[in-house]
Formats: sequence, C-alpha cells, structure tokens
Amino acid sequence: MLRLIHSQETRVDEHYEARATAKAAGWLERKHRISPAVEQQARERLRKYQPMPIRVVPTHGDWQPRNWISNNGNLRAIDFGRFDFRPAATDLCRLAVQQWQKKPALEEEFLNGYGDDPRSAPVWRIDLLREAIATSVWAHRIGDEAFEAQGHKMLGQALQRF
Repeated sequence: MLRLIHSQETRVDEHYEARATAKAAGWLERKHRISPAVEQQARERLRKYQPMPIRVVPTHGDWQPRNWISNNGNLRAIDFGRFDFRPAATDLCRLAVQQWQKKPALEEEFLNGYGDDPRSAPVWRIDLLREAIATSVWAHRIGDEAFEAQGHKMLGQALQRF
C-alpha cells in the first residue's frame, strides 16, 4: 500500500533537505533534555550536512501499524495528518526504529513487498537523526517520558551511523 501512495506523483524539490535540516536544528532551540554532549554532536552533524535537491513523493508522515486497519483482508491507512511531499524513505523511519528493531525479519519482508529500497545511506542517516531530534524534543514538550526515552535511544543510534 505504501508503494501505491508513493507512486502517485514524484518531483524534485531543490530545498526540501535544507528545510528539513533547519527544522531539526530549530527543534534543538526548544526546551529539551538531550545531554549537552549529544546535542553538540547532533548540531555538528546537521551543520556538516550538505543538502542537495531530492526526489519527493506523497508521504503519510506517520507510517506505522497503529495507523493501519485490516478488515476482511483489506488493509487501509488512517491518520494522514502529517501528509506532505517528502523523500519516500522518510516513511520508513518509524518502522526502522520500532518494528524492525524488535523483529528484524520484518524489514526484508516489507522491502520485498515494497520493491526497491528507497533509502540511500547518506540521506537515510540524516533522516534518522532529524526524526530522533524531533521525537526527543516533542515528547519532552508534551510530557511523555517513555516516548522521550525512545527519542533519546533513537538519537544515540542515529549518531552512531556517522
């Protein structure tokens, strides 16, 4: 189903990567509990990243099992509140840091059904870093300590990819 969503339209966005990276840096300007050392590493990685034009497609923005409904063999996606044109790989971030870590075989199964893997190593690691920063800061902002802890774990894992 995700492949169908992604295949509806494609375009090259000259500024997406720069906007997404600036947005992640902006999250770090808000109140958070990311350690100073980790924050410094994250800022450095964001600063060093060289944004380039990138292919964007329609994305769900919160692609994970809680937003899928299965009924009589039919799968439906719900909650398109974060819909936007982004790189296809961004819809894989949440699966990668949640379901695929718990059950690694799901990654291969998913990609077999999806088709070509939309991730590219240099962009994928910055995607994961931006997602981790946003998760850590947003979860702190709303007072969800468990989700914030997940964000901190994601941040550590993302930084290890560099």
